[in-house]
Amino acid sequence: MEPIKCCAIGAGLATLTFHVPFILALPSLFTLHSVLERNPPSPSGTVCDKFKLSSSEVKLHQSFNEVLSDPEIELVLIGTPNDTHYILAKAALEAGKHVLVDKPVTPSVQEAKELGQLAKDKRKVLYAFQNRRWDQDYLALKRLLDLPESDSRSLGSIVEFESHFDRYRLGLKGSWKDEPRPAAGLMFDLGSHLIDQTLCLFGRPSQITAFASNLRGIGHPNVDDNFTIHMHYPAGSALPYPLTAILRAHPLSVRSPQIRFILLGQKGSYIKYGIDVQEEQLKSLTSAHSRTVTTTTTSPTPEYLITSHSSGYGLEPESYWGTLEHATDPNGTTFVKSVWPSEESGCYTDLYRNLAATIRENAELKVKWEEATAVIEMIELARKSAREGKTIDVL
Repeated sequence: MEPIKCCAIGAGLATLTFHVPFILALPSLFTLHSVLERNPPSPSGTVCDKFKLSSSEVKLHQSFNEVLSDPEIELVLIGTPNDTHYILAKAALEAGKHVLVDKPVTPSVQEAKELGQLAKDKRKVLYAFQNRRWDQDYLALKRLLDLPESDSRSLGSIVEFESHFDRYRLGLKGSWKDEPRPAAGLMFDLGSHLIDQTLCLFGRPSQITAFASNLRGIGHPNVDDNFTIHMHYPAGSALPYPLTAILRAHPLSVRSPQIRFILLGQKGSYIKYGIDVQEEQLKSLTSAHSRTVTTTTTSPTPEYLITSHSSGYGLEPESYWGTLEHATDPNGTTFVKSVWPSEESGCYTDLYRNLAATIRENAELKVKWEEATAVIEMIELARKSAREGKTIDVL
């Protein structure tokens, strides 16, 4: 299979941490053809400087029109500020490029639907970067929920699900994420991941009740820095009991490690601490790479070991493994605890492998655009609920 020629748009966190490392680590599938950086700090640009790439191998574009008119570019990687996703993705699709766009995919459902239809019309792949479907903790959770009820470790029917992305941060980061722009705030940022995972696990809710505010009182008051979203699922054929999914992100949580999941089932409970390790590993590895790897005349394969399951990449410490608790009698007078291991390593690489397969082999997208659109729909409804102070029906 001929490697897919890619252009990375921008040189921020998404490009440096989540896109370029995997593009370089999968040379049989992708080639980093070029980078768009409007104000590069050097003639070769941030990406080439950081990853010690030759400027003769990786082009540096300084205008988006150059990217659109470059016939060699097949795939555009959009990791720019949230409010630019729609206009950049639309232009790239119209120019006949495949597109990988970071979450949240657009500021509005209407824009997401428009991009989805445009991709179909142009017969191009439009892929949402919902990478946390490949988090180790989420994979372990899915494996637990997939147990048959006959398994002694099964939680049975789930009645409550909590998913957290909490942190402790007194100040602002000083980035565009703190500015009152479309798709700004923590609900669009971390909420995109929590909602996507919940929709994958339980489907569309019937109602949403949400709360959001600028809790710390810093930055713009319209940019939320915390949220709690309740997604309500009524009892039915698939759910013998009503289910409430509680999604939270809090900026003043003094805890280490932070809580990640809490599940309550009619047969048992599950609690999990600690966040997936891949992002921190990638930041560490990219920093090490920029210090130690020298320039070569061939296409580089970064020494990240992110494609090796034996390298330790994507593996959290055993102290982060979740805990199961089951009642040994119907009245709950005695309980037994056990560990639920996170055996399958997290692997964002699988997202890129699937992306390549969809482009070259017409494989099925593991992150369908309709699913990414549903995430934006849930965010819009949650924001409406928080703004109006009432529960909103999901139609």
